[in-house]
Amino acid sequence: MAEEAKEQELAGQQGEADMVENQGDVRGEEAEEVQESETEALQRELADTRDQLMRIAAEFDNFRKRMEREKSRLLQYAGENILRDLLTTVDNLDRAIDQASACAEDDGKKLQAMVQGVELTRKGLVATLERFGVEPLEAVGLAFNPDEHDALTMEASADMAANHVLREFLRGYRFKDRILRHAQVVVSSGPEKSA
Repeated sequence: MAEEAKEQELAGQQGEADMVENQGDVRGEEAEEVQESETEALQRELADTRDQLMRIAAEFDNFRKRMEREKSRLLQYAGENILRDLLTTVDNLDRAIDQASACAEDDGKKLQAMVQGVELTRKGLVATLERFGVEPLEAVGLAFNPDEHDALTMEASADMAANHVLREFLRGYRFKDRILRHAQVVVSSGPEKSA
């Protein structure tokens, strides 16, 4: 009987061990299911994030292309306003030529009318350039400045101090804060020295 009791006890222990093992299997399966559902959730979240990133990248690319097109269009027609205003100068020159040829029979009067027309046209052109930020550089009588002047030659002068602009061959112009064209000048070397 003692053996029978031992067998039953062993069988009971075996049954408890099987039950614990079965419960461990059930818990393990539940843990695997939880992990699988978490994995699936993370994969969905990853896919959503990827999709959002792809959309943002596409939107950015479209924005960049649109900005490039607009920049290109702006650069292509950047001078449109100044050119439109310069057409007025061309019209004024045409009028001056027409007036000079039709106005008078006397050559002196024709020439005078032509000169007046050209002077008015020049005044209008200078006003147009000033509206767009172009202004003439002053040179005569000022100290020579290599940032604004190109010295063509030097001449002795009793009236002008050395290294000052004596005469201007070609007027210089500034566009806003940049030199558009240097003035071409003759620079004084001071009074002529006698030998």
